[in-house]
Formats: sequence, structure tokens, C-alpha cells
Amino acid sequence: MHIPSQLLHGRVCPVTALVSSTGIAIAATLVRNKANNPNALRFASVTALVFALQMLNFPINQGTSGHLIGGVLAAALLGTPLAVLSLALVLAVQALVFSDGGITVLGANMLNMALIGAGLGGWLRSHLRKFTSAPLATALACWISVLLAAAACSFELSLSQAGNMSGVWFAMLSTHVWIGLGEAALTLVVLAVLGEASSTAPAAKSPAFTPLALAMAALLLSPFANTQPDGLSWVVNQYHLLHEGAPAFTGLWDGYHLPLIQQSALSTSLAGLVGVLCCFGSAWLLARVTGLRAVPAR
Repeated sequence: MHIPSQLLHGRVCPVTALVSSTGIAIAATLVRNKANNPNALRFASVTALVFALQMLNFPINQGTSGHLIGGVLAAALLGTPLAVLSLALVLAVQALVFSDGGITVLGANMLNMALIGAGLGGWLRSHLRKFTSAPLATALACWISVLLAAAACSFELSLSQAGNMSGVWFAMLSTHVWIGLGEAALTLVVLAVLGEASSTAPAAKSPAFTPLALAMAALLLSPFANTQPDGLSWVVNQYHLLHEGAPAFTGLWDGYHLPLIQQSALSTSLAGLVGVLCCFGSAWLLARVTGLRAVPAR
């Protein structure tokens, strides 16, 4: 659901940038005022894991694919405010390093995936847990947050694009119904692998470095990810929404391939490794610089 720069125009970009900046600032304030956050290593490892898992596109219907947003997963492992910061870092690395999601539309992508995917998704999970089991609450929060993020993306497209957008709304939501189910399933699998599927709070049952190890394992699968266009790309192609033209700003590399590596699978895995290390390093540095207060030793 990474929106490219050429897709949004007018006031949508500055408005979404302002909303996202405000939301991220609020999340940062909540984190700093909280005394029982996961430690810096845990934060960095989970951020790296979300980046790696987003590279694993899975097939859905109509020749399309989907990938994990990872907002509810991050909220389950870190708590909701810290999950918002984690997703924001992932999206920044994707845009600045790999041109995945335009730099000028970074605010919109952060609104859809960090604030809605992680922020609202994490809030939904914690409140649904009052009425049902942790796994079911997690699955429902995943599915609902993906649909809400798709609806927000459709609204942004409607504000920016000319013409009748009712078909785009239907296509986005009907496609992301299935992507949301994939998000729920993968989130539960990852939490089960980490031994935290039934956790109701970010209690860090698994060691802090375990998510990083899982991220490295995911990189081995990245060359085998589904190559069909994801839900947003499919809708954009179907309705011819993307106009030709070079974006004003681009990332360091265009796509998840290193230009000097000819072998495709190796290039993808090494590019993923670069992204994982960038996410891990930037998250760890942010946590150390801001004085992230960790869970007291037990």
C-alpha cells in the first residue's frame, strides 16, 4: 500500500504530512512519558522484523498480491505508541533508500500504515481483548486496520485524482478484504513463533534479539515472494491513475535490488539486508538518543 509520488497532487501531500507529523509527535510524547517500554534492542529488532516481513508478498485473487503492514504485530510486541514510531522508521527507510513509496507522499503513507495500521490497529487490539481472546482480538484488529488503511488511501486518491472514483473505492476495499485476512494469519504465525500469540501486553517473552533473527530468516525467503502487483498497484493499473513522469525526489536505490549484483535472488536478499540493518540501526539510535526507558529487570 505504498503510494508513489506521482499518484497524489495538490494539498493532499502537505495536509497528510502535517497530520502524520502531529500523530508521530504525540506517539513520541506518550513513549517518553511511559516508564515500562521495551528496551532499545527490542525496539530495533522489531522494527527490522517489520521491514523484512513487508518484503514477503503473498498471492491473493485476481492476479494480485499483498504484503504485511505489520502495525498490529508491532503493537503486540512493543505497545501501540512505540509501534507507531517503529512503522514510521520502516516507511522512512523504504522511501529514502529504496524509493518504495514516494518521499513527497511519505506523510500519506505514514498516515495510512503508521497511524492507522499501528496506532489505530494497536488500539483496536487492546480494546477488543476486553471482549475476546488475545489471538482473535489480534486477528480482528489486523483485518479492520487494513481495511481502514485502504479506505484512507482511497480517500486520498479521491481528493487528488479527477473523475469518478467510486470504482476505485470498491476495488481497493474488495482487494484489501483478502489482504487483511493474510495480514491476520501472518501476524498470528509470527507471534506464535515468538511465543507471544496469547500475550495481552508487550511483555517481551522472547529475548530482545529474537525478532532480528526472524528478520534474517525472512530475508532468505524474500527472493521467492510473489511478484504480482500488490493491491494498490493493481488498482492503479486497472484505472490508469498513475501518470508518467519522474518524481521530484527519489531514494538511493530504485527497488529492492542492488545495482552491482547481477544475480536477482542474491541482489534482493542483500538489498533486504541493507534495509534490515538501516531499520535496526536507526531504531536503536533513536531509542538511545531519546532515552527510551526499558521494562525493569525481573
